[in-house]
Amino acid sequence: MLGRALFRSLASSGHRAGLGSLSALDPVQEALLSEPCILVDSMDKAVGTASKRDCHAMEGGTSPLHRAFSLFIFNEKDELLLQQRSDTKITFPSLWTNTCCSHPLATVDESEERDAVGVRRAAQRRVEIELGVSSSVASVEDILYLTRILYSAPSSGDWGEHELDYILFLRSAATPELSPSVEEVQAVEWVARGDMQEFLRDLEHRGVGITPWFRLISQKLLPFWWENLARIGELQDHQTIHKF
Repeated sequence: MLGRALFRSLASSGHRAGLGSLSALDPVQEALLSEPCILVDSMDKAVGTASKRDCHAMEGGTSPLHRAFSLFIFNEKDELLLQQRSDTKITFPSLWTNTCCSHPLATVDESEERDAVGVRRAAQRRVEIELGVSSSVASVEDILYLTRILYSAPSSGDWGEHELDYILFLRSAATPELSPSVEEVQAVEWVARGDMQEFLRDLEHRGVGITPWFRLISQKLLPFWWENLARIGELQDHQTIHKF
């Protein structure tokens, strides 16, 4: 059985796939819904801005396509840091996912497209908010922009995801000190490559799910990247947008 670095028991976690009511939002999460996100077309061209609320509100079975990122942090043993999202998250509460997932904001700093520096700045900002990883550990220069995916997934009748998602990797020389925010994260786990399938089977046995983007990445892309982590820089592909 895998050892758990949890600060809340998996056994007590919820099994919800999404919040069913717009009137039952956590105040902290509701405040974040006013943040401005970057609307894009299917080729990642910025076409406007919209609030986080509008970007995730389902209408006609879909929601506006917007720019996002998924950050994967590996420690000195090449273990991957995973998190379980808090019960109060707007989309996909209580599910396990990669290290940090969020959005660059429609600001001057985070809209900068050169070398995806705006997205990497957003990742640095959010991983400190969610997990307490300091900016000196998650420096913008050390966050590698690997490639992009495009996917959509409903979370509930009200909320969903439709994202052009930048895949970011960070290899740390030592295991970073973590201080997770209870508003964002309810559990964390460092997982070795050889233990990932056991970890996922254990979640399934417990009735705890994983986010749709992490499922896609972990099935289709992550195994090759992880196996070749020592030369991950050679695998950057900034031309392809993997569409699911």
